[in-house]
Amino acid sequence: MNTPRQDGFRMPGEFEPHAGCWMLFPERTDVWRGNAKPAQETFAAVATAIAQFEPVTVCASQAMWQTARDLLPDNVRVLEISSNDAWMRDCGPTFVVNDAGEVRGVDWEFNAWGGDLGGLYADWSQDNLVAHKVLDAVGAKRYKSDFVCEGGGIHVDGEGTLISTRSCLLNKNRNPDLSETEVNQLLAEYLGVDKVIWLDVEGVDETDGHIDAILAFVRPGVVLLAWTDQTHMYEYQECRDVYAQLQDVTDAKGRKLEIIKFPIADLPPTTTEEVADIVQSDDVYPREANEPVFGGYINFYIANGGIVVPQFGVETDEEAIDILTEVFPDRKVVGVPGGREISMGGGNIHCITQQQPAGKGTLR
Repeated sequence: MNTPRQDGFRMPGEFEPHAGCWMLFPERTDVWRGNAKPAQETFAAVATAIAQFEPVTVCASQAMWQTARDLLPDNVRVLEISSNDAWMRDCGPTFVVNDAGEVRGVDWEFNAWGGDLGGLYADWSQDNLVAHKVLDAVGAKRYKSDFVCEGGGIHVDGEGTLISTRSCLLNKNRNPDLSETEVNQLLAEYLGVDKVIWLDVEGVDETDGHIDAILAFVRPGVVLLAWTDQTHMYEYQECRDVYAQLQDVTDAKGRKLEIIKFPIADLPPTTTEEVADIVQSDDVYPREANEPVFGGYINFYIANGGIVVPQFGVETDEEAIDILTEVFPDRKVVGVPGGREISMGGGNIHCITQQQPAGKGTLR
């Protein structure tokens, strides 16, 4: 079977037109507090916000289908698709397009962010089927790869450039037998990119350093970089290290990147009350008190004509919206409260969504 590149396909930038958005519905009581009800309400608010701009499909298990249907507005489609948790960005397909407008998808191998060497839960078998099921629902041709990759670990500009972190894709808990050169070639073949910019970060979070918690492309040649001037925050040094690394790189077109600093909310750690009713299990990464909560505005979703960004109920909420309004002047910026709720589960709006690019056919 050919690779996407051999067939003339590439991964488009997230700012390119969409056919719609895919999400999963949370239900794990060992990840989400309050029997997952607060998370379900927040996910529904995110889906509702995105549905202002493009079609949204939320995938729910058989047990949760009716709950999801009752919670979501009528213009959001609900499909019965099982999963182990609710991170569509990471276990869902990576869509690719060609110049004729055909849409296909890459089905990466998924191992719950580390498999037996630090994976976040013991059973990821249903997550590893999500991409295939979504592509079947779309009616899109599927490229299956044995390469372990999560959508949150890659960002592309649609013009041949990909940015990722060595701590994630080159981690021994993802692809231990592949060299950096071999990973570069795989990314080139499956995503149609010409250059991979590798960043060195600490990678101490649950994802081992996903790029979508660090930066995002506004358009080719321009990135937003998560940034804080608060010296007590654990991100303080990392954002400076990344900024320094980006000074020395050019993209696939030979351009130096324009870097726009973008705030990180300074949030208190998880409280005893917030984690009190989370079911503790040996099979899942523990959710405990006094853990950092990432205030990641950078984890926003780009929709057709819109930007959907988490809000945390702090002063930097308005600053984040103002910057997004300035850098995306042709899109309406919508803030969704409850960003802390998603962050406590391990990610945010970008992590729980996956865009399907526009092309032949529509969301079915």
